[in-house]
Amino acid sequence: MEILYLLIPLSVMLVFFILGGLWWAIDRGQFDDLEEQGQRVLDES
Repeated sequence: MEILYLLIPLSVMLVFFILGGLWWAIDRGQFDDLEEQGQRVLDES
């Protein structure tokens, strides 16, 4: 039972870390134009 006192705060910190990384990626424009990159690969010869 004492392990929950360690695992619950660690899992909450992990969730905040993942959400922070997702927010950072969205803020930097990583997901702005997903179609262009796929088309660029197909158009190069």
